[in-house]
Amino acid sequence: MADKALTQPTAGTAARNVDGYALFWGLPLALWQLVFFVAPLVFLVVMTFWTVKNFRLTPDFDTVNWVNMFSKGYVIDTYFRTLWYGALGAVVCSVLAFPASYALAFKASPVVQRIGLFMLITPFFTSYLVRIYSWQAVVSDNGVLNNLLGVFGLGPFNILGTLLGTMVGYITLTLPLVILLQFFSLSGVDRNYIEAAQNLGCGRLRTVFLVIIPLAKTGIILAGTFAFILCFGDLVSPTSLGSSKPPTLSILIVDTVKQGNNWPRAAVVALMMVLTLIVVAFTAIFFAYRVKKEKT
Repeated sequence: MADKALTQPTAGTAARNVDGYALFWGLPLALWQLVFFVAPLVFLVVMTFWTVKNFRLTPDFDTVNWVNMFSKGYVIDTYFRTLWYGALGAVVCSVLAFPASYALAFKASPVVQRIGLFMLITPFFTSYLVRIYSWQAVVSDNGVLNNLLGVFGLGPFNILGTLLGTMVGYITLTLPLVILLQFFSLSGVDRNYIEAAQNLGCGRLRTVFLVIIPLAKTGIILAGTFAFILCFGDLVSPTSLGSSKPPTLSILIVDTVKQGNNWPRAAVVALMMVLTLIVVAFTAIFFAYRVKKEKT
């Protein structure tokens, strides 16, 4: 009995083994984050204090870049415009995606679900840039859409170079991903709650808003957050479908670099974007996983 007791690991030894196991498998992820996120972010912060002298980047510690960027009204206007574009794109994509994800989760057969999921993954097989250039041929003044509407005596509608054109690009970028995330969240909703709500006299529409959406709120919020992150930082759609006027922060970064090779000021704008996305992501996670306390 004594020998058997000696051979059995103690609780402390087991805990140390588990910690070592977790550390072993968690180390690659930690190194990845350190090398490809933390280190570039620190370098970005340092670069914001550098200066450009005679078109040459000079290591320095000067706040002139921050002062110049925040003292210009168009930078602040561009920031809030980009914030608005990203939020609008996230809301539009979430609203358009919900009927499709709901139909796949609750109405479609397993075969149709598999086909639908395959069709949603297919757009990622082609370059996003190619898809946006294809939209130029569709929504331009003499494009396919206006020619088709002209047959019925409608149009032409000015889409290319407008906010609507930018939204078309945002939808192209994010809609398949949002549908997938919403579908996976809706698929996890317990059907017993839906049946209970209907047995209590709750209609279909009320069931969706009072039962299904609250139960799937985590996936819905995270899907909208991913859409906002992609729209907020996108350069292709505002440039190719929105004509770059008025600019977004991504366009402002490109213009700042082109004008005098001013990387430090561009780093200020980039850091503004990174901090905004961090705040938005953590705020979304808080609301997605928040559990309401029951009143006593």
